Amino acid sequence: MRSNRAGGTNFFRLAQIRMETWEIALLAGAGVVAGWLNVMAGGGSLLTVPLMVFMGVPGPVANGTNRIAILLQNITAVATFRRRGYSDFRLGLSLAAAASVGALFGAQVGVHLEGEWFNRTLALIMIAVMLIMSHDGLRKSRPQAQPDDAGKPQRLLLGHVLMVGAGFWGGFIQIGVGFILMPILHRVMGFDLVRTNMYKVLIALVYTVVALAVFASQLQLLWWVGMWLALGNAFGGWLGAHTSVSRGDKWIRWVLNLTLGAFIIKLLFF
Repeated sequence: MRSNRAGGTNFFRLAQIRMETWEIALLAGAGVVAGWLNVMAGGGSLLTVPLMVFMGVPGPVANGTNRIAILLQNITAVATFRRRGYSDFRLGLSLAAAASVGALFGAQVGVHLEGEWFNRTLALIMIAVMLIMSHDGLRKSRPQAQPDDAGKPQRLLLGHVLMVGAGFWGGFIQIGVGFILMPILHRVMGFDLVRTNMYKVLIALVYTVVALAVFASQLQLLWWVGMWLALGNAFGGWLGAHTSVSRGDKWIRWVLNLTLGAFIIKLLFF
């Protein structure tokens, strides 16, 4: 990627960044993997945000531009879950509203984020999630809900309160938010993992609109870069939703633990 920036970060010259064909292909390919991971488990933004930074995009701008791809990814995933019969939007939108409150404040912090000081904190969150989900896996497995079964949510008030915190992280950095949403939906509220993923993408879709609006109002985002990335994320989101419904809880748990382990090692040691 070529950039005409000189000295510090010059946001007014970001529009002059040019990408080679291979960079566009790499970005779209990373988007496919990221979209699949985001729907199945989480952590896809750990691929896409650093990749944009490596290509010369300033951290806060990459953080904001990534939301364009997240938005399209989750639109595709929600539509796919709906076509497969998973569409309890009433509760999902209620949880999304709580998460959006947190995302509004988190995005205000995220626009000023520089560096990678948050890596160890993120790794600790992932370790906690892995322990929680693994402990749940030792218990008697919950039967997978059928598409037309809305499920019986537990601890609704606590779930909504925790969504505010999850939304704050999602608005702040987005990276790893799936690892926070899944224990809230699965462990606290009692949903099977397929329905957990359905709610997760709906919640992320709604609060991403809020976060993207904040980033776009304060930074000059690279919309054309975001759209190339979004094409990959959208396909990955569609694929992840199909995989989630077709494979069920056990496969989702395997993907989640493998993804968590890989990212923990990367964050702590590389």
